[in-house]
Amino acid sequence: MVEEIRKFNQELYILLLTGHKDLAPPLETIKRLSIQGYCEKSDKFDQLLLLIESALRSVEQMKIIKKINQELQDKNQELEKAYLDSIETLRYTVEAKDSYTRGHSDRVADFSVLIGKYLGLSKEDLRILRIGGLFHDIGKIGVPDSILLKEAKLTDEEYSEIKNHPSIGKQILSNAEIFADMIPIVYHHHEKFNGTGYPTGLAGEDIPLFARIAAVADTFDAMTSKRSYRNALPLDVVRAEIEKCSGTQFDPKIAKVFLDILDHHYDEILDIQNKY
Repeated sequence: MVEEIRKFNQELYILLLTGHKDLAPPLETIKRLSIQGYCEKSDKFDQLLLLIESALRSVEQMKIIKKINQELQDKNQELEKAYLDSIETLRYTVEAKDSYTRGHSDRVADFSVLIGKYLGLSKEDLRILRIGGLFHDIGKIGVPDSILLKEAKLTDEEYSEIKNHPSIGKQILSNAEIFADMIPIVYHHHEKFNGTGYPTGLAGEDIPLFARIAAVADTFDAMTSKRSYRNALPLDVVRAEIEKCSGTQFDPKIAKVFLDILDHHYDEILDIQNKY
């Protein structure tokens, strides 16, 4: 049916609901047919309403983009904002799927900027860090709810599917040139300094700097956030873990800077946590 629709309408926003997750179309089909949203049927009507609200926002933003492209080619700042807003609606869709994500991406963005500030990065670098942090998990839109929301331990197959989200995120953002500088964050934030991370197994300074920064921010927020299967970890445990993983999971220089922030500028950490 979607194939027939796409023959005469390439722009219609399509949200696919399925009650048969095992029969859901593969990601390649979803991309080929430009299906913008996907979720499994359930009794969670609030989630469905959020998905629909995100779809409506996306449609409106894409209308703005089309209008700007046609009539305001010289207004690059407005065009960039429209693109950012359209991708932001995808982030809302991810948050509708996974309640943990709400606030997580905002905090990762702000923690990344905080680290960047103490590394002495430029204003433009901090802007890239913030946007990349906001969208670092955008690829989770392509992960089935049954895996994303599972409280029990994931199987190897399920974990492999979770590990696809950086690649999916890269594909989503590759459609707009303005995200070129942010894609390394989205694609490489799960790489490890010793080369055992994913999706490409990069090691050391071959991992883009901004991704190395986001990796520390992402892990810190994950450890200090309450999850369905555990409470937030105590700060001393989190600090010890970051120190232990310096040089293996994390870039030791960035880990050192973040540990110094924890020791001497913790009020700035608290401000971010209280903000979201």
